[in-house]
Amino acid sequence: MLKVNEIFKSIQGESTYAGLPCTFVRLAGCNLRCTYCDTSYAYYNGKELTDEEIVAKIEELGVKCVEFTGGEPLLQEETPKLLTMLLDKGYSVLVETNGSICIGCLDKRLNIIMDYKSPKSGMSERMRPKNFDFLKKTDQIKFVLMDESDYLWAKDIILNNRLHERFDHILMSPAYGELSPKSLVQWVLRDNLPVRVQLQIHKYIWAPDEQEGI
Repeated sequence: MLKVNEIFKSIQGESTYAGLPCTFVRLAGCNLRCTYCDTSYAYYNGKELTDEEIVAKIEELGVKCVEFTGGEPLLQEETPKLLTMLLDKGYSVLVETNGSICIGCLDKRLNIIMDYKSPKSGMSERMRPKNFDFLKKTDQIKFVLMDESDYLWAKDIILNNRLHERFDHILMSPAYGELSPKSLVQWVLRDNLPVRVQLQIHKYIWAPDEQEGI
């Protein structure tokens, strides 16, 4: 059983999959409390579903790309088993995790998006640098930034750990409503930093009070 906040079909708003149709499985519960969190409704609210019930809903929606998100999807110990089940069924499975929980046990076929928290999130001290060693070259590392001090911190993390050499996809996002995308782009260009700047495109499609998809 997993405690599920919602299952819905939409487009990917972030990562290198941005713009593609995707089924989202949002699991309830999170061990962090980021200052810019936009899914706090998933902290506690959810319904217990069996693996079979979750898979049936995914199959009903009819999209072969599935992302598990939260909250924090790896907070529930039963999650990895379901992820492997979906991979065995031929799904392309993404999991967005917050960097505070060990990912060493995850199926290597997964597409991992690790959201590595910056100081202004209030959660940077909870991060596990060791998780970098468990990522594949094709996995993705995301930094959500609130100001230039966050950017400079992320820049140091990237360069000091040679993340730009070890991984294909290093992503930087401005925290929506907190940091101007133009400012972030200017800093990246100023420093010739080899990262991908991304926006949460779903926030430009749907109003804050609208359901993001169907």
